[in-house]
Formats: sequence, structure tokens, C-alpha cells
Amino acid sequence: MSDSARQGDAPIVATSSGTVRGLWRGTDADRSAAFLGIPFAQPPVGGLRFAAPVPVEPWTGIREATTFGATPQRGPVAEVTLIPEPSVPGEATLNVNVFTPRPGDSAARLPVLVYIHGGGYVSGSPASPWYDGESFARDGLVTVTVSYRLGFDGFGLIDGAPSNRGVRDWLAALDWVQREITAFGGNPDAVTIAGQSAGGGAVLTLLGMPAAQHLFHRVWALSPALGDVSRERAWSVATQLADLAGVPATRDGFATVDPDVLIGLQQKVSERGGSRLSGIRTLLDDGLPWGPMIDGDLLPTATPESIAAGIGADKPLVVGATDDEFTMITDDARARFRFVPAALALAILGVDRPTRRAYLADNAQQHRLGTAALLGRYVSDKVFRSGVAQVAAARGTAPTWVYRFSWASTRIGWACHCVDVPFWFDVLDRDRVDALTGENPPPSLADAVHGAASAFVRDGAPGWAPWSDEPGRTRVFDDTGPGDVADGYRSLRSLL
Repeated sequence: MSDSARQGDAPIVATSSGTVRGLWRGTDADRSAAFLGIPFAQPPVGGLRFAAPVPVEPWTGIREATTFGATPQRGPVAEVTLIPEPSVPGEATLNVNVFTPRPGDSAARLPVLVYIHGGGYVSGSPASPWYDGESFARDGLVTVTVSYRLGFDGFGLIDGAPSNRGVRDWLAALDWVQREITAFGGNPDAVTIAGQSAGGGAVLTLLGMPAAQHLFHRVWALSPALGDVSRERAWSVATQLADLAGVPATRDGFATVDPDVLIGLQQKVSERGGSRLSGIRTLLDDGLPWGPMIDGDLLPTATPESIAAGIGADKPLVVGATDDEFTMITDDARARFRFVPAALALAILGVDRPTRRAYLADNAQQHRLGTAALLGRYVSDKVFRSGVAQVAAARGTAPTWVYRFSWASTRIGWACHCVDVPFWFDVLDRDRVDALTGENPPPSLADAVHGAASAFVRDGAPGWAPWSDEPGRTRVFDDTGPGDVADGYRSLRSLL
């Protein structure tokens, strides 16, 4: 470790934009440093609000990097996430956090993990205690967590503004990693990108993006939710938003709307009235309103098509999902669904008769738990799990590993959305973990999941047989211990 890293008993690192001072955490052999809120681009406000990210202006002296930077998330959205993701006020929302065991040691060249948070592309924050890289630092890895523009500011189609501004933020952050991570002890030639939910969709989007290929080397996608919003849908929701705001659907028009007001209005565009089943069908039919858009520029085609065409085939990929991502939502309405036959509910969701019959046959065990459980599994399969199998198949012989997270929360009762995240980061002792997992989540499961993640970041293989060698081969993570099955996603074959 360099002398500069120890100056003033605080870790100090010189970047090309200026010097930053972080803080030490842990003791003795487990001691590592955190550098929080380092800007990778100028604040996206004023004339830069709907612009592509602009390089940060250099500073003089030592910049304190001991508290999280501002986040794009504001208001009540922060209260509804399963993961605690605090909103931090301020304008400098394009920033990164770095967790490293070897700050200032440019010769260390440790493998690097870059994590992109989820939140449906409209919420989330890298300031979550669940995204702390301390456990990865203990394993000799450098972790970077990324902030990016959300919702309409990040992904809305605006006449006169560059498309996919949130995607451009990811690219700018990854470019920052390439330039600066050596000074934090990292190796820019060994970068793994990872994310969960929308973050999982983000890293798959990057995997299939020709313009991003030089910025990373491996990918781990947890419960990926792809955007792949069509230009037509993006324009439809943009004009709806403009009508609600009473402004033209142009850059100048939207610039007059306060960001917090716009967040409230975009929520109205996203909401749909009617029954719970009709709301689910809207999600299945239309997809997410905000997210990476197929713009013919950064995203020439839909991500699965790009991957099937061989984009990113040189990069190892791990992809998987929890067994019941969505089931806790339908489970809340199980009394309402009690007397609705599952076949009828699937028909209301637009599932044709042959598919209904095949799906019910392949999911008989879930069906026995009731219509609510069956519907939850179906939506989980359509939104998350079928994409896992499709992407794995599209990769062909490119190195690909697939998993399922099957441990059911003792509080929620299902292997639900987000429950795998504290195991992946090995942060079972952090704030609000037990609110999702229940009391005493199994540390052995965290050892298995986090150990696989660390092995992949370090060595490029997570420790089980790849799907690309044996199509269907799936690692199952449960409290009985990890094990492999020959066809882990067989139950959704009728949807593929």
C-alpha cells in the first residue's frame, strides 16, 4: 500500500480529476477502504439536464469522499422498495462509490466488480447498505457501485435530446473505471459488471451493445428485467407525460417542469386502473414504460437479438433468477383468487389454450398451492425467468452459467424478488435484511452464493458446470446446500 494511501491516517488516492480522501473500515487483515460519492460526470442540471453525461471538471486540493453522493431518486419512491435505498439530496447525482482493500496501490491490479442497482429504471440508489463492497474487499476484489439518471430524465424519448441518457451514464461510469481504477488497486483489464432486476437488465443490455464491448470482461445478471422499449412505446408515454405536464414533448418543454413534479407525473403514466389481473396483463403486454430504448444508435436491436448474433460472446456470463420473483404480489390477493380457476386466470392474461394446458401440466406442484401461487409463478416466468433461459440459449457455446435461487424467505414465504441480494453481497447483518429474509437467514447460503460471485469476478468461472456445455444445466441455491439439476428451467418450456 502506498504512503499516499496512509497519509493523515486516511486513505487518499489521486485520480486524473483530483485527489480524494476516503475512510478506513474494519481492522487488521480485514481492513479496507471506502471512497464515496466520487463524481464521474458533471451534475445533470440546468442546460445539462437532458444532455449526455459531460466529463467532470477537475478540482484542486483534497476532495472528501466519506459520504454518499446525491442520488437521482427523490420523494416517496424511496419508501416502497424491498431493498433500503436511501435518497440523498443534491445535484451531483452522477457519482461512483469504490470499496477496495488496496487503495493507492497501482501495482495491486485486483479484479474489479462494477454493480448497477435495480429499481425498474425509475428508482433505486447506490447508497444502499446492501450494496456495500466490504465483503468483496475481504476477498481481494475492488467494488464500484454506480449512480445513473432514472425514469424519464434517464430514459424518456425527448425531441431534441440524446436518447438513452441513463445508458450513456453507465458507459461514462465504466469509462471512469477504465481510466481511474488502477489508482484504487484495481485492474481495468479484469472488470465484471453485475446488477439485479433493472440492474440485471442493464448489464445484459451492455453485454449486447456493440459500443460497450471494450469497457468490461465478464457479466453476472441477477433476475434481469430488460427494457428494450420500442421507439413507438417510448414516444407514446412521452407524449402522455407532456400532456399531463401541459408542455410540448420537447427538450425545452420538459426543461420547464420541476424534476420532482415530473417524477409524480411519470408515476401516473405508469399506473393503470382496473383489476389486479388487468394491471398484470398491462405489464405483460406492454412491458416497462421507462428503460433502455431500441434507438438504432446505442441499441441497434433488441438485446436478445444482439446476443444471439454473437455480440458479447467472448465474455463469460452468469445469469439466473429467484424461483418466485412476483408471487408475493399475487399472494397478497390469494383470497380474491381463491375461487378463480387458474386456467381462467391465465386466459384473462391472454395465454392461449395450448400454452395454458402445457404450462399447468409443467407446474402442477405450484398449481396445487392455489391460483395466486400459480399466477405469481407465471408472471415471474414471463418477466424474469424465461429471459434467463432465452439468453442462455441465445448464447450458444459462449461461456454461460445459469442458476436458480430457491431458498424461500421465512418472512415472505417465497424465494421472492430481491431476497438473493444480501446473500450475494454477504451482508446478512445489514439494516432491514431480516424484514425481507426473516430472522436468522442461513449464513451457509451466503457463503455459497457470495463465494460463487467472488470466484467469477476473480477467475471467470463460478464453480459449477456451464449451461453452454450442457444446455439446461442449472445450479440451485437453497439452504440444503448448492446442487445442480439437468434442466433447471424445464417448467417454463411452454413459454419459450
